[in-house]
Amino acid sequence: MPKLDLNAIEQVNRTGYPPPHNEAVQGRWYRRLAPASGLTDFGASHVVLKPGAWSSQRHWHDGEDEFLVMISGEAVLVEDDGRTTLGPGDCAAFPKGTGNGHHLVNESGQDCAFVVVGGGTNTGGGYSDIDMMFTADGRYTRKDGTPFDTQRPA
Repeated sequence: MPKLDLNAIEQVNRTGYPPPHNEAVQGRWYRRLAPASGLTDFGASHVVLKPGAWSSQRHWHDGEDEFLVMISGEAVLVEDDGRTTLGPGDCAAFPKGTGNGHHLVNESGQDCAFVVVGGGTNTGGGYSDIDMMFTADGRYTRKDGTPFDTQRPA
């Protein structure tokens, strides 16, 4: 079964972000490819952003690398060094432990799609623009350690 049937993999827009941080990702739809294909050493997701949607809050991972490939449409990569427009075939890499907060924003009038792959050890991370961190055990906390009443989706 090397070829995956995307239509057979559930597409969801779940988030564990507490309000109001959840609002920007309401137009983000994703399919978890790794579990559907039996991969266990890294995660992979197919993501569609509707116009105006964000891929996530601007974040970084302490122990996980991320690699992204744009498939269709256009999105703006927002990171510590500024803004870069990505189109089909463009790639972006986010090494673990750099603290470089990043996310994609669909500022166009059409859907965009990308695949993101991540691997390493989930040791947590944080969010550049808001008072929130995430922990290795799936919790969201404020930067002072006070917990939010939500869990990161698996």
